[in-house]
Amino acid sequence: MPDSVGGASMAARWHRFWPALRKLLKQIGTTRLVVTAMFLILGLAFARYSWNMMLAKDAERALFDVRLLLASPRVETDPRIAMVTFTEDTLRLTGRRSPLDRAMLAKGLLALDKMQPKAIGIDILVDQPTPEDQVLIDAFRTMKTPTYLGFASNATNKTFMTLDQETFLRDFLKQTKPGNVHPTSIRLLADDDGVMRSWPNQPRELPPLMANSLTGGFERFRDYTGSIRYRLPKFEDRPVFDKFPIEVIANPDLIEAFKPQIEGRYIMIGGDIPDVDQFITPASRIQKGETTIGLEIHATLLAQMLDNVTPNKIPAWGIWLIAIGVVMLGALTAVSNMKIWKLSLMLLIQAAGVVAVPFIWQFNNVDTQGLPVFGWLIGWIFAYSAVGTAARGIGSEQRNFAQSALGKYLPRDIAADIMKNPERLQLHGEKREIFALFSDLEGFTKLSHQIEPEMVAFLLNRYLDVLSETVLEYGGTIDKFVGDAIVAFWGAPISRPDDADRAVKCAIAMYEAGEQFRRDAPEGVPPIGVTRVGVHRGEAIVGNFGGEGRIQYTALGDSMNTASRLEGANKYLKTKTLVSDTVVEKSTMACFRPMGRIAVSGRSTPMIIFEPVPHFSAEAVQQFTDTLRRFDDGDVTVLAEFEQMAVTNPDDKALANLVERLREVGPGGYSALDK
Repeated sequence: MPDSVGGASMAARWHRFWPALRKLLKQIGTTRLVVTAMFLILGLAFARYSWNMMLAKDAERALFDVRLLLASPRVETDPRIAMVTFTEDTLRLTGRRSPLDRAMLAKGLLALDKMQPKAIGIDILVDQPTPEDQVLIDAFRTMKTPTYLGFASNATNKTFMTLDQETFLRDFLKQTKPGNVHPTSIRLLADDDGVMRSWPNQPRELPPLMANSLTGGFERFRDYTGSIRYRLPKFEDRPVFDKFPIEVIANPDLIEAFKPQIEGRYIMIGGDIPDVDQFITPASRIQKGETTIGLEIHATLLAQMLDNVTPNKIPAWGIWLIAIGVVMLGALTAVSNMKIWKLSLMLLIQAAGVVAVPFIWQFNNVDTQGLPVFGWLIGWIFAYSAVGTAARGIGSEQRNFAQSALGKYLPRDIAADIMKNPERLQLHGEKREIFALFSDLEGFTKLSHQIEPEMVAFLLNRYLDVLSETVLEYGGTIDKFVGDAIVAFWGAPISRPDDADRAVKCAIAMYEAGEQFRRDAPEGVPPIGVTRVGVHRGEAIVGNFGGEGRIQYTALGDSMNTASRLEGANKYLKTKTLVSDTVVEKSTMACFRPMGRIAVSGRSTPMIIFEPVPHFSAEAVQQFTDTLRRFDDGDVTVLAEFEQMAVTNPDDKALANLVERLREVGPGGYSALDK
């Protein structure tokens, strides 16, 4: 009876829940539902397998390297291990670079044997004959200290070990009998980015790794392939491992002096040569790209083994659970209906958790290599974005309807802004310093009477579209279209430090776009005029203006009128683009040639004007400027120089016009224009 009652209760709950679920799925839509599911699956894949994904793998490794380095213990010099090395000084002393001088190695071994170390490991491959081989063999035969000579096979290292080399090495080892010399693997494997992060695998056809061989125990390290536990020096002047040059150790007069440094320690012999056996470690990312010799990595492995440190690994099922939890957390956060400060706090806590938890684990002896921390972030973003988009999509139809209705009365961009910030619908303005731009297409009104209305509309729309894109490309705000003219400005609603350069570059680009428009005119269309542009800097009232029926974001003031006058002045001065001195003052560009002074309608004082000439060199512009300055200072002989320039450059109509005006007004004078 209770079972039937429970079943009926569950059926009732499902009956109530199903209609709501069906309505929700209908609102989301099949396409959006499928896309959301795909993104959730992608997010889960990233959150679990980012260590195996290109690009993401690099980020994961970088994050792990930082964690590993920060969690690395700071230690005093290790009293159990010391390194004896062939250095550049050794190579100069012996006159041998490759193979290393085996007579020096033999002397070093005999001296070390007298100092009674615990064991000796040699990170050197004896894989080809040298004249000193018998000396080394004799030394090996007399060794009382357990000694392990580096070994590699062609089967496990085809790149650096040929069959002939392996055969020679095996024969050499046989000749050391009955000495206390044994083979040991010196295998080290870097990740595919060249960084040494993990213990190498140890194929059974090879002898034990040097660390295993020297200790003769710690069997569990025979199959260990986890992260290397690097250590950092506690003091800068005290390295983690003592390092002695082999030529010093080999000196028989110094045996008694060095015996306290060697006795009872594991001794590792190898090269410390800049261009040989160097490895990148996680520390290299932070310590200015420094590399570590292979011998020191073997010493690090030995120290980790002696300390019996094998960090715990998070099992695969645990990583799966974390990945699922991260994706679910992103999805739930996306649909949470919280105030902005609460949502910000939640995001901050989640971000702190993603960053802090792997560090906490690393500091507490958990191996976080393979932990997809960057993948968690990407997975969370995928889930948050996908579910958030789906949730917002449920009400998108209503929002689109409202925005469409509002758009009948307001421009589209302002309507979209008001939907986000309704308070902006208020009518108000503010005083701002702006760079105003006016452009005009010469003779278009006359042209419109010579061609069909359809062609007029086609040409005008295409022209305005091209020039509008140019304004937007340079970050300008389009104020309005007046026939074939475009009014734009920089400095509002957002001002930038390079607004002056943006405005000037846009003016130049608009003229060039206009020229291209002329060249691309359809066949049969009469010649189209040039595009003229004027730019001026000044104060204006910028904001939303209008009435109850319609508003417009625009700029009002004398600066707009002056820009318009400059555009019109091009016609009389034979220029294409003019900017005022106020623009040049703020610009970092050096391509303005002065074109004298003019007085325009609506301004009580004359203004200095400039023409952007990007095709002129900086030297040519400076020479032109200096020449005109001399004229203004009263040197009328300069006029002859300008006249000669005009003769030399007959296509420069603006220069010829300037010469006429200078002759007319004299030094310091100005030309009065009606426009």
